[in-house]
Amino acid sequence: PAGAAAAPLPEEDCMKLNPSFVGIALSSLLAIDLWASKRLGVCAGDGSAWGSARPLMKVIEVSGHGIPWLLGTFYGLCQSDSSAAREVLLNLLFALLLDLVMVAVVKGLVKRPRPTHNKMDMFVTISVDKYSFPSGHATRAALVCRFVLRHLVLAIPLRVLVVLWALIVSISRVMLGRHNMTDVLFGLLLGYALYGVVEHCWLSPATAPALFALW
Repeated sequence: PAGAAAAPLPEEDCMKLNPSFVGIALSSLLAIDLWASKRLGVCAGDGSAWGSARPLMKVIEVSGHGIPWLLGTFYGLCQSDSSAAREVLLNLLFALLLDLVMVAVVKGLVKRPRPTHNKMDMFVTISVDKYSFPSGHATRAALVCRFVLRHLVLAIPLRVLVVLWALIVSISRVMLGRHNMTDVLFGLLLGYALYGVVEHCWLSPATAPALFALW
């Protein structure tokens, strides 16, 4: 009838007409992340702005890959004749394995696809590597950087080089088009946090005698 009050909108329609501030902010941040990541993917292909630097970026990519680190650590563990060195290397091996598991779990849960401008020509991948969040290279770089700075006695120039390596590996993920910026930022935070877990669960002859008996 004329003059009657309009019937209230269903709750779901109200939500569509009045999106939350948080939802708008997250959508905006996501859009900025995707736009900026694509703009920074200057080595994503041979025809990109810095396409000639792509081979160098791929060498940097390999330097942060899990397989070389795992094999190198295991080899050092087998060759070491110092109990102190074996303890450090065994904990580094534990850190690397923890990193692989945590990154795989988060990737499998989030299932964020890789950027559309990424070329799937990565060095040795597994099933979850089709997902982007978080960057395993960035996570590993942060974790290894903290571990090395804490447990290896290095001169200041070498300590600076370790930090620069971690930063370059992380930046190269966006430049190659492998990841969005938020993938890398979260990866760095996750790696930083995982180091704290490694320190808390530090393996020693007193806490893990069976492991040390193998070596």
